[in-house]
Amino acid sequence: MKRNNIFTLFVTMAALFVTLEATTAQVNYIDQITIENQAASKKAGITTIAFDVNLNGLQLNKNDMLLVTPVISSTENGNRTELEPFAVKGRLRDKILNRPFDRKGKTDLNIPGDRQIVRKNRSDQSLHYTTTLPFNEWQRRAQLILQTKIIGCANCREEQPEKTVSNKILPEPFIPDYRMSYIVPQVEQVKQRSEKYSAHLNYIVGRYDLLQDFQNNAAQLAKVDSIVQALKADSYLSITDFTISGYASPEDTYERNMVLSQRRAEAFARYMEKKYGYTRNQFKVQWFGEDWEGLQKAVEESSLAERQAILDIINNVGINEGREKRLMELNGGSTYKLLLKEYFPPLRRNDYEVSFVSRAFNVEEAKELIKTRPKLLSLNEMYLVANTYPTDSPQYREVFDIACQTFPDAEVACLNAAVGELHANRPDTALGYLQKYIENPVAMNLMGVAYVQKGDTVRAKQFFDRAVQAGNTDAAHNLDQLRQYINDNL
Repeated sequence: MKRNNIFTLFVTMAALFVTLEATTAQVNYIDQITIENQAASKKAGITTIAFDVNLNGLQLNKNDMLLVTPVISSTENGNRTELEPFAVKGRLRDKILNRPFDRKGKTDLNIPGDRQIVRKNRSDQSLHYTTTLPFNEWQRRAQLILQTKIIGCANCREEQPEKTVSNKILPEPFIPDYRMSYIVPQVEQVKQRSEKYSAHLNYIVGRYDLLQDFQNNAAQLAKVDSIVQALKADSYLSITDFTISGYASPEDTYERNMVLSQRRAEAFARYMEKKYGYTRNQFKVQWFGEDWEGLQKAVEESSLAERQAILDIINNVGINEGREKRLMELNGGSTYKLLLKEYFPPLRRNDYEVSFVSRAFNVEEAKELIKTRPKLLSLNEMYLVANTYPTDSPQYREVFDIACQTFPDAEVACLNAAVGELHANRPDTALGYLQKYIENPVAMNLMGVAYVQKGDTVRAKQFFDRAVQAGNTDAAHNLDQLRQYINDNL
């Protein structure tokens, strides 16, 4: 009788145990867990995943253990990576796992201690989880999912439904926003301009009288008249003064040629004064004697057989050290005769520069003039023309290119042209505009942007650093953007 009672009790307990196991298997533990403070980052080719597991709402059977495996799963393809798991143990299951002996079917929990926690129901508990894995670009478009298994006895395992913790773990690639602003040019109150021309007038050897009917002088003076009359009739400008420059060819002595260049320049100035009714104080006369620079340029561009020998003499023998005599000795004198006949005459000339003031123009007038006579405009007028176009349009950038080409020595013009080229992602052209202004903090900042576009982050940082040291605020922002970009791409 007692045996029957014992057997009945055993069967009843076994049935209750099986029922309990069945009931436990139906509990969705993962919904009782909350993931908090989730963070993911990428640095130096490593992705770091971290979060806190809040267990406050978990009522875990003392005989159960949750084996939770975080998974990174792509939302676009089949890429999937299982991370290191963590375990939440019931108190009885923890005791069983910690028994000093092995038995068949005993769970081998190969998880570090900081990823294990014994659940005390109805108490506040949490587990901090962190892990790393090699970065791959697909991780930027991946979910964080929890896979959970319930272990309720030695050989009892049941998977629970996956739980999506986050639909996106990493941000998109960092796209830097570099600052490079156009500069508003100052209004030019008086637009003083000038044009340079040359008059190749002929004089009797050793004389300086300007004879209008001597050789080709009539044609040369007619050309001068055409230029001056056109400028006088131009309603866009008012002539203010003239600069007359005299030059001589190298034959004869240096001193005589200096005097000749002076007197011939003065003769041409007197002609201009009388011809066009201007006063003497509107003329500035200057003279330069022998035009060796002009001769050197002409020889460099020639195909003379003795070209290099002539250039060596010009570059290495002083004017008062026998330069002309050495030229006379070349090739038995035949080379000098050729120079005298074909290369010296164009050196005997008067250059003249006509200075004038250009009037102010409204935007519509300026839009037409920038195509044909941009020199009459101010940089500010050009800037106003540019602003009639969308800032990202080719026409907008073209205005600044024209400005720099028209006024190559105007710093603000070339800086603005460089900005336009950088907006068009043409860093090499931008660097060409900036080379003359390398010590300008604005130019340093723009050169930093140019080297970023070329993929040279080392040189970009160098220029940003220099610009920051010079007090450029845009460069400080750009340097920070560059650092974030570098960190994101390590």
